[in-house]
Amino acid sequence: MAAYENLSVDHDDGVATVTLDSTAGRNALSLEMANELVSVATTLGDDPDTRCIVLTHEGNFFGSGADLSQLTGDAADAPHLRELAGRAHEAISQFHRTKTPVVGGINGIAAGIGFSLALLPDLVVLGEDATLKFAYPGIGLTGDGGATFFLPRLVGLRKAKEIVLRDEAIAPDDAVEMGLATEVAPADEFDERLESLASELAAGPTHALGTATQLLTDSYERGLEGQLAAEADAIAGASKTEDYERGLEAFFGDGDPEFVGR
Repeated sequence: MAAYENLSVDHDDGVATVTLDSTAGRNALSLEMANELVSVATTLGDDPDTRCIVLTHEGNFFGSGADLSQLTGDAADAPHLRELAGRAHEAISQFHRTKTPVVGGINGIAAGIGFSLALLPDLVVLGEDATLKFAYPGIGLTGDGGATFFLPRLVGLRKAKEIVLRDEAIAPDDAVEMGLATEVAPADEFDERLESLASELAAGPTHALGTATQLLTDSYERGLEGQLAAEADAIAGASKTEDYERGLEAFFGDGDPEFVGR
């Protein structure tokens, strides 16, 4: 995999950990970082040896929003914002559509497009000092990065509107209660918990897990009959995998299945 300036990628036993570390500071999203996210999302999504993707960060910010140093504060910013959002959206779409489980690890501030990225993973572990904030109204902007897509699906339309309109910081326990995150880990256990969760998913039947989560996502775009047809296709396809053979053999045997992700 290529070397990156705004993030790093580490592979360990099927888990690919993407650590955000922007050269712009506070993990602000620059165009260069957005381009690197597209590359990583595309590469990992096509990698059969990657069985779980972790999105996490260096420092006190998971993401503070766009790199404001690249903006001028007038209408001339529109082309740059459109290009920046477009590249970030390509990466987010790639991560969202991958059949590899994605886990988020946020032990700091996630605001602006950092907030949007925090909504993307299938499971999210927050550190006890983490903070989530929509933040766009603070500079007179409307939101991007899929925030307006993911937010109402996670918390419901009424709550999503409250989060956007009031634009208040969301504490970890509140984020879990409203469905924005999966769990909160104490600061001294955060790394261990994130690693444990990712390893647990990577050891599972990742083709089946990824397909099942994709079925859940796509259910918003289908009627019942369309979803039932998709489920029939998916379960028939899963029966052709090596993991299905291993799982069925273990079911009728004495041991636990050792899945290989294919």
